[in-house]
Amino acid sequence: MASAAEQLAANFNFGSFKKADELKKRIWFTLGALIVYRLCTYVPLPGIDPVILSDIFGQLQGSGLVDMLNMFSGGALERMSIIALNIMPYISASIIMQLLTSMSPTLGALKKEGESGRKKINQYTRYGTVLLTAVQGYGLAVGLEAMTASSGMSAVIDPGMFFRTTTVITLIGGTMFLMWLGEQVTSRGVGNGISLIIFAGIVAELPRALVQTLELGSTGTLSPMIIMGLLALAIALIYGIVYMERAQRRLLVQYPKRQVGNKMFQGDTSHLPLKLNTAGVIPPIFASSLLVMPATVASFQQGTSVGFLADMAAVLGPGQPLYIALYVAGIVFFAFFYTAIVFNPEETADNLKKFGGFIPGIRPGEKTTEYLDYVLTRLTVVGAAYLSIVCIIPELLIANLSVPFYLGGTSLLIIVNVTMDTVGQIHSHLMAHQYEGLIKKSKLRGGRK
Repeated sequence: MASAAEQLAANFNFGSFKKADELKKRIWFTLGALIVYRLCTYVPLPGIDPVILSDIFGQLQGSGLVDMLNMFSGGALERMSIIALNIMPYISASIIMQLLTSMSPTLGALKKEGESGRKKINQYTRYGTVLLTAVQGYGLAVGLEAMTASSGMSAVIDPGMFFRTTTVITLIGGTMFLMWLGEQVTSRGVGNGISLIIFAGIVAELPRALVQTLELGSTGTLSPMIIMGLLALAIALIYGIVYMERAQRRLLVQYPKRQVGNKMFQGDTSHLPLKLNTAGVIPPIFASSLLVMPATVASFQQGTSVGFLADMAAVLGPGQPLYIALYVAGIVFFAFFYTAIVFNPEETADNLKKFGGFIPGIRPGEKTTEYLDYVLTRLTVVGAAYLSIVCIIPELLIANLSVPFYLGGTSLLIIVNVTMDTVGQIHSHLMAHQYEGLIKKSKLRGGRK
């Protein structure tokens, strides 16, 4: 089965694209929003000395956790900009809200109310984003006051409650602006806005990661063979991700003969596609964001008198056994959890029964629900294992070879998935425009007759 990218490449012509005014507006809006996001990463927090801050981050680089936070923020954390926390508080709030929706009957009933219920849940998610941003922003402000450069000077010009208050308010404003920007891209642009923001941050830091890798080779830290092996591994990972993301199990669905009026229609055969990785890139992002939350303060408190915080930062650093175990557990949990949210076997079985469809050899109704759940569980096991391997093996290489964090499996997974999703949406918009043109032509010809 051809992918959306292959279909777009086969059917693409500049004439049809030139006439697709709506698609061009959406693409330009998306590019403009991402440019605004990148400009925001260079707007600094008030009360920070950039020279001392650069010295401090030079000491923290290579610690793993800081590199991961900096990767997801697109370098905003290193520059300590107004969006230093990026969109991570919103993602964490979404995780908490989805967990509460599955556990609380009240929120579950609210979700079934349709558009009005979805708006209320989104509003609660925004409130949770503000709360999490305030907590993380205060921890970041305290951590900034505690950090000192090699010269012994603090990056904060005037420490105190005023600095902490302004930092929390500024970070809340920056995170809420990014959340709004992502929603605007989703509704008025092309692709998922939140995913594209993370994607833009990672892509913007990739050239620097490649330069750092080449510098390690020039200084003799890494041999040329290892560098070539890492590039080959990255290409193999990209190929494997594309292959696994396109993999699906197609269940045969048959429809019996039916009579409409005086006409008898023959039975039809169709397929119900079940993706190997239904959850997509959500499990690694959610698992990473949950690991970031408890370790953020710990990382910025290193070197202080609080010993257990330094120990927490050490054991939760990428490449450490506890980090890997928690990361794999988080990926597996969210793979099953998000798949259960996206695909409901009972609802699908009811829809098939309503329209007269059935899976050969499976009785409609409850037996179909059990069969769909059985197949989906097996697929999710393979999908969760694939996500864990893609995300963990590069983490081990990064920890052992000191390769820049941006070349990790999570970043490659996000880049490939978001690219495939965006290309698929562009293809859908282009095909819809072509269909509209055909309908208009057919109406004009019918009017002439």
